[in-house]
Amino acid sequence: MNILDAELSKVLLMKKVFFRGCSPELERGSTAIVEKCDGLPLALVSVAKFLLGETELTGSHCAQVCHSLGHHMEKEADFRKLQQVLLNSYSSLSGYPLRTSLLYTSVFPNGRPIRRSTLIRRWLAEGYVRCQYKRSDLEVADENFKELIDRNIVRPIDASNNSKVKTCKTHGIMHEFMLHKSMSDNFITSLRDQNRSNFRHLFIENRASDSTLGMNQHTSSASDDTAGSKKFRARSLTIFGNAGDAASEFCRCELLRVLDLEECNDLVDDQLEDIHKLWYLKYLSLGGTISSLPKKIDKLHCLETLDLRKTKIDMLPVEVIGLPHLAHLFGKFKLGKNDLKMSELEKVLPKKSKLKTLAGFVADENPGFLQLMAHMKELKKVKIWFEATGTDNESLPHISKAVQKFAQDGMDTAGVRSLSLDFGNSSGDLLSSIEEYCYLSSLKLRGRLSLLPQFVTSLCGLTELCLSSTNLTGSDLSNLCKLQYLLYLKLVEADLRSFIIKSGDFPSLRRLCLVVQIPVLPTIREGALPFLVSVQLLCKDLVDLSGIKIEYHGRLEEVALDYMVSNRTVEMWETAAKKHPKRPKILFLKRMDPSETESTVKYVATDGPICEKGSIIELNQVQLTQNMLQNKCIIRSVHSSSVNKPNSALKKIIVSETPQAASKLSSVGAV
Repeated sequence: MNILDAELSKVLLMKKVFFRGCSPELERGSTAIVEKCDGLPLALVSVAKFLLGETELTGSHCAQVCHSLGHHMEKEADFRKLQQVLLNSYSSLSGYPLRTSLLYTSVFPNGRPIRRSTLIRRWLAEGYVRCQYKRSDLEVADENFKELIDRNIVRPIDASNNSKVKTCKTHGIMHEFMLHKSMSDNFITSLRDQNRSNFRHLFIENRASDSTLGMNQHTSSASDDTAGSKKFRARSLTIFGNAGDAASEFCRCELLRVLDLEECNDLVDDQLEDIHKLWYLKYLSLGGTISSLPKKIDKLHCLETLDLRKTKIDMLPVEVIGLPHLAHLFGKFKLGKNDLKMSELEKVLPKKSKLKTLAGFVADENPGFLQLMAHMKELKKVKIWFEATGTDNESLPHISKAVQKFAQDGMDTAGVRSLSLDFGNSSGDLLSSIEEYCYLSSLKLRGRLSLLPQFVTSLCGLTELCLSSTNLTGSDLSNLCKLQYLLYLKLVEADLRSFIIKSGDFPSLRRLCLVVQIPVLPTIREGALPFLVSVQLLCKDLVDLSGIKIEYHGRLEEVALDYMVSNRTVEMWETAAKKHPKRPKILFLKRMDPSETESTVKYVATDGPICEKGSIIELNQVQLTQNMLQNKCIIRSVHSSSVNKPNSALKKIIVSETPQAASKLSSVGAV
């Protein structure tokens, strides 16, 4: 069942509370309610009932109610039904670990997207996932996450290449419920809470977030404790925004397993000098104000995940590689000490390196990383940026050798093995020297290629392939059709019009993503891509259907377009989708600023095409509002397999004069 969008949520709120009119100041307050209720009808109705009991209603009061909603849900009778639904959703989860994992999501601010991989790694670092059978903790964590998604308690936002959820967030009202429950159980609180020493997980957001917890009268500065010497029992500390004087609190949390400073805006290098005293730290992420790691970073013997992606660090101390339990290393850096010999590097490495993710490093004249890769036996995911410093680059043979060794080591496994190579402005033809008979499950190549490397089409087990800015023509790409087991293909090229996909090609492909500059798509003939379920055609200048016949693909479930396509193109795709036997959803994606994605092309989900901001959608909304006010109706949202965006949501609204039916449906929507 789809949730209500922002416009329809406001319509329902106006119907219930502001039916006598709404001032601009009051409308601004209503926006906060709409954002908090996140399209759940029962939540909107419950808040509306509570507001009707107020003697004087203002926008600032509406905002204050949102900030203290968890407190009101526990105390006020108007929220009793909503609280029962939320409590049932929480209590019905199987087992204490899963319920604890759900509560843990309330550490992140309401509405902020949460990376699935980040959440799972933090669960593992905290010890909230333990396997008693012959499965790994990671497999159990994946199952727990999937169960939260399947129950609609955690909402997916973006999907990755293999259709797994990439980012998610909790419903606003569910987040408020969990945050209040976490506080009541001494589980999560703000670092500014004067009782913070009794809580297991601490966070810092903005001052407004403290009022969300209802702690206005119980807050204190980070330095108000007696003598400033009381130790905290916290296992995690997460900072969003400015840390302020909280940086001095790190070493008082001696039991920390997780220190997440990725979104911290004011931390400086010197404030990390004593971080080596956190002996039990397993997860560490740093933000954009950090330019170097402390010298004693090698003392963190328990560290498993080090995330430097947002930092300014471009030179990694050699000692980091020697951390005995380090499994995941993220960032973009070179190896320090260019003159370090291989014999000395091997001494730095632990006897048995546990590094599984190295994403990634810059390969320049120093072949250190490339040589070390051969000694990292558990590597599963590698990302390399190639930096050419001259015509005769000494690292070229090392790159070819390291890539071949990594790919050939995969022949002994059948699991995930991912390689990403970014050649920048250089040529990627060094791949032509790699021998055949290699294994990779995922391969990403970005940069100019004169021809498609032969080893690509001979890879055993390749299920995901992404080619970006390679300048390969359609005839060059024709050899890709040999990939019998490929499930996902992404092509980011200027021109793909000469690429022809014939009948029988890509017999296993399920997801196809085409990002082009010229609005002419490849030719897909009848009988090709028999198992295709998702196609992304990302070009803002796309004209009509561009020769794509979705009736050829009987299993198709969704079509994604650039949100800047014309209104005519949107209408034609909607019409084609309605005629298709499976009525695939039409989705819209927005291209991110290239500066935020290190020049790679990245799209994120959005509610609908930009053309919907015109007069047609506004007129339909006004007419719907007038009809509702005249008939005194209840809104309910009904599941539909058609388009999931505002103008289609208007078509999905059913008006019912039966309050009982609407009440039942609202309860289901809240779950």
